[in-house]
Amino acid sequence: MGTNISLFNYDLPESFIAQRSVLPRDHSKLMILDRRTGELEHRHFFDILEELQAGDVLVFNTSKVFKARLLLTRAELFVLRVHDGFIDALIKPGKKFPIGSPIEVFGRVFIVEDKTADGVVRLKTDLSAREMLEFCDEHGQIPTPPYVSERIDDTAKYQTVYAKEVGSVAAPTAGFHFTEELFNKIKAKGVEIEHVILHVGIGTFRPVLTDTIEGHVMHSEWVSLSQATADNINRAKAEGRRIIAVGTTTTRVLEGIAMRAGADAPVGPLVAYEGEINIFITPGFVFKVIDGLITNFHLPKSTLLVLISSFAGRENVLHAYEEAKKNGYRFFSFGDAMFIRQSCVMSTSGDTSLMHVR
Repeated sequence: MGTNISLFNYDLPESFIAQRSVLPRDHSKLMILDRRTGELEHRHFFDILEELQAGDVLVFNTSKVFKARLLLTRAELFVLRVHDGFIDALIKPGKKFPIGSPIEVFGRVFIVEDKTADGVVRLKTDLSAREMLEFCDEHGQIPTPPYVSERIDDTAKYQTVYAKEVGSVAAPTAGFHFTEELFNKIKAKGVEIEHVILHVGIGTFRPVLTDTIEGHVMHSEWVSLSQATADNINRAKAEGRRIIAVGTTTTRVLEGIAMRAGADAPVGPLVAYEGEINIFITPGFVFKVIDGLITNFHLPKSTLLVLISSFAGRENVLHAYEEAKKNGYRFFSFGDAMFIRQSCVMSTSGDTSLMHVR
């Protein structure tokens, strides 16, 4: 039978969709959701400092957005992935460009080599991956989501402050809420900072069009996790310290690599990895790495809403979303934040100094 995607639906009037970030970014609203009890708290994002503890490991995705949308005379080209000598892209209107046809793109000619059933087109180029990214940044536009009505010309407005490795067609937006000042305070508190890379592609924003979540086909994503980061996270897990993912992209890196490593990983759930992963986190998934998740408020019937529902419980999440509307939260990429945490419980010894997170 499968799990019907309608179970992950909710009503959202357009007035709740944020069109730009709050400034300063860490002044956005923050909802704290206890994943075990469903209890909610309403704060501001700068209050995340009070929720973090010395020894926590906060993991960020440092992927950087490039100007992936190329507006041509006859068409629009949306670059999804770049490789040496070819790119994967979406073309509108695709019917005008059969296999073998040339496309003139700002003085260069690309050739349509292949088309997939889901509309992704492979184009041959004479550019390396690095040169193609530079070409896009010279001629392209910032690929903001379709629900953002205003064109953004300043790349920094659709970028995290810690973005470094270019390759995403959409920003890992949970990180929008962090400012340099907040970063410094977090580090001073003794929170450890780790980085991973996931270059956001079509899989993140493609809607679920099937009746069941099991029928949805995810696209693979390129990720990178260093040995040093894997070792630090494994050590923290062994010591009972919390691993908190900033964003669903970071979650997919950590849990996807842990799933690849399996039970035979030599020193913990994670091993170093660089390459493709394909993971769709759905209800029943066993989380091996993360203990907490900082995220935004996601689209109805989306794979991201399914992911956080798998972590915190569908009923908890949908109730939290209704409360968010009642309290004027802003939704989607430029919207407010949610911190999904686990409840603190008292040690059976009764010693309050031994309170810990389960």
